[in-house]
Amino acid sequence: MSTSAAITARPGFPYRRLATDFLYGQVLNLVCGLATTYILGMGGGFLANWLVSICIGTIALLLIDGSRLAIWGENRRPHWLAFILIVAVSVPVAQVGGMRLGGWLLGYVMGDLISIGSGMSGRMMVFTLLAAGAATIFFNGRDRALRAEAALAQERARTETVARQALQAQLQSLQAQIEPHMLFNTLANLQGLIAIDPPRAQEMLEQLIQYLRATLTSSRAESATLAQEFALMEAYLGLMRIRMGERLSYGLTLPPALRGVAVPPMLLQPLVENAIAHGLEPRIEGGHLAIAAQLDGGVLVLTVQDNGRGLDAGPGKAGTSVGLANTRERLQAIYGARAALTLEPAVPQGAIARITLPT
Repeated sequence: MSTSAAITARPGFPYRRLATDFLYGQVLNLVCGLATTYILGMGGGFLANWLVSICIGTIALLLIDGSRLAIWGENRRPHWLAFILIVAVSVPVAQVGGMRLGGWLLGYVMGDLISIGSGMSGRMMVFTLLAAGAATIFFNGRDRALRAEAALAQERARTETVARQALQAQLQSLQAQIEPHMLFNTLANLQGLIAIDPPRAQEMLEQLIQYLRATLTSSRAESATLAQEFALMEAYLGLMRIRMGERLSYGLTLPPALRGVAVPPMLLQPLVENAIAHGLEPRIEGGHLAIAAQLDGGVLVLTVQDNGRGLDAGPGKAGTSVGLANTRERLQAIYGARAALTLEPAVPQGAIARITLPT
């Protein structure tokens, strides 16, 4: 069979659906057995009438529901005129065939019950037709509910897919704004060093290449581990140490138990860059930067603390102002109100940038 033929081939007969309908049909057969015994006053006792109802109802179900599923499948609505014709043919066939089968199983001679045109046969035919109509209404209602549920689930899945794609595009856009911000600053510093200190410029260039190699994969990933984030920050701070010399010292604290925790990539980069640009670099004596991760009451806390100029000193130099704003937007897009970024004064001086994330 060709590929195109396989793609367009109709699905097989829904035997599982027919089996489910058969179980529902047996409940209706029980009701019919009770009705023929205690309402219509048919002789033979309840068990005999129930057996005959099972025979008639099962044949009717196989003819009507089986034809519907074979022609229109599970998810298509049957054409009303064709379906009425199927019911009109199936009811007398099920009536006569079910009575004969039930009489054979019970060892009875049904007589007028299977004689087309007799009064008793007519009343039984009407009763069978009403039962088939009730079953048809039930199954059609259930089909509509199932189709509505399937359509709702499909629409919900489509909406979630669109929302997920929009969120991913937003995060990639925000992340793309952060990376050029860091690169432009570094390249500007490298340009200045080339003229005044070529050996340090060469060292910075080598460190920059090492840093870019380290970030090439993780910066485009949907998530990174804390171990990867701290390794990237160590490479970045090594780059800044070349630029600032002894004016910059730093420390990183990452407990072994937290090394594998997943976080958004490039999450700490804007905070570290902000601390250096506005807190430490403007000071003649520079300062110390500490990056740490810890669990506090089931919440992951990431801190970037410096002993620089502090929050009240104002910006140390002009910038694009996208770093902290984008970090907040990324946290909001991913975690909503469960995550936060705060800035507060450090003691005795400096500033603390703190990110709290759910675990």
